[in-house]
Amino acid sequence: MNRKGFTLIELLIVVVIIGILAAIAIPKFANTKEKAYLASMKSDLRNLVTAEEAYFADSVKYTSNLGTAYNTTSGVVGPTIALTADGWTANVSHTTTTKKCYIYVGSTALAPANKEGEPKCQ
Repeated sequence: MNRKGFTLIELLIVVVIIGILAAIAIPKFANTKEKAYLASMKSDLRNLVTAEEAYFADSVKYTSNLGTAYNTTSGVVGPTIALTADGWTANVSHTTTTKKCYIYVGSTALAPANKEGEPKCQ
């Protein structure tokens, strides 16, 4: 008798291997999504710098209310802008992560941002 096909043991081994590969791949995918959320927050903060500098060029002052001159990416909450003596600070968050990103312009640093005009997340 000539039987063709796979045995139950062979099928179980394949299923176990696929399960192990999936267990390895899913956390890496979640980490990639987190990086994408952080990148969108940093991009929005860089765009905020451009919008604030454009406002400053017109009005010779910074503002905490850009109105319709500045829109954020989908899922990004904020920015929360605070004016300082010679500049401003801002932070944003995202609806799907607990991390926040910060930026400052002027001499008043907003931790963890330690370089003027460069967004940092924590």
